[in-house]
Amino acid sequence: MMEEILVTARYNAKVDPSLAIWSWEVGVYLFLGGMTAGIMIFTALVHLLRKEQQLPFAAWQLPLWAPIVLSIGMTTLFLDLEHKLYVFRFYTTLEVTSPMSWGSWVLMLVYPICMLMILATFRSGYPSLSSRLEQLLPIVTRVFDISRKYLRPIAYISIPVGIALGIYTGILLSAFSARPIWNTSILGLLFLVSGVSSAAALVAIIARQAHERHLFAKLDAGIITVEMLLIGLLVIGLSTGAGIQLDALQLIMGGEFTIAFWVFIVGLGLVIPLLLELWHMRGGQMLVMLAPVLVLIGGYLLRHITLEMGQVSTWHDYGIQFDPALLERLQ
Repeated sequence: MMEEILVTARYNAKVDPSLAIWSWEVGVYLFLGGMTAGIMIFTALVHLLRKEQQLPFAAWQLPLWAPIVLSIGMTTLFLDLEHKLYVFRFYTTLEVTSPMSWGSWVLMLVYPICMLMILATFRSGYPSLSSRLEQLLPIVTRVFDISRKYLRPIAYISIPVGIALGIYTGILLSAFSARPIWNTSILGLLFLVSGVSSAAALVAIIARQAHERHLFAKLDAGIITVEMLLIGLLVIGLSTGAGIQLDALQLIMGGEFTIAFWVFIVGLGLVIPLLLELWHMRGGQMLVMLAPVLVLIGGYLLRHITLEMGQVSTWHDYGIQFDPALLERLQ
């Protein structure tokens, strides 16, 4: 590859000498958005499969976590916005070629669906609190009754909306064709599966009943296996692509992100939790809670490191030389 040097008087602290537009705030948003998608999918499946008795936390209490987790993620995303007062403009139009525009409208569907699911399950999940609310506001009883009546239709809607949210977090990046390591169809599915895995890990940590925690830990082992296969396909896709994809692959095959990707994402976030969960299924009791904690850490690191890699990955490897003093000479 022929090296080129671009000499310019341009100076932008977020672009020169390397692109750094998206930082930790976006990574947190992508992680929590994916987890919210997993929560919506699990909650809906538990009710559609009529497993409320076996999985009481996932059925009745987990729905409340969805808008809380997503709202934290939306807060970090808001902090990342350069012009915060103009956020309303996302909802003045729908740009069909913009994944970010589609994502903003998907979020508009997520919140009401989550609230309807909470209303349908709140009485069973939080009986003492719901009783006080019904005494304080009698109309709440009617709202709970109507929502509970339509629980299954709400669950049917929750699954496609949750899938759309989870895939969107990856498509948001994969649509950037100028960033070769992002520009792959695998990324949307990978982020969706990772989000579902994070939601399973959350249940495995918080659920009170041991059999529910054990079931979700076992389920998470299978999801982690799928996630590892998708990462393998991602690497294979880059290794069989054009020269620019091969250059991007070098970032994790001997380049600056090799240790971060293979040690922290794959090793710490996937392989070790999978081994711990398999050991737990065979009767091991030590370090039971370590596996889901590592899954959550690995889920965030997947987004954060992927963001960093994408902003380094490019079609041209320019050595940019810039000097702010040159701007004064041009005036």
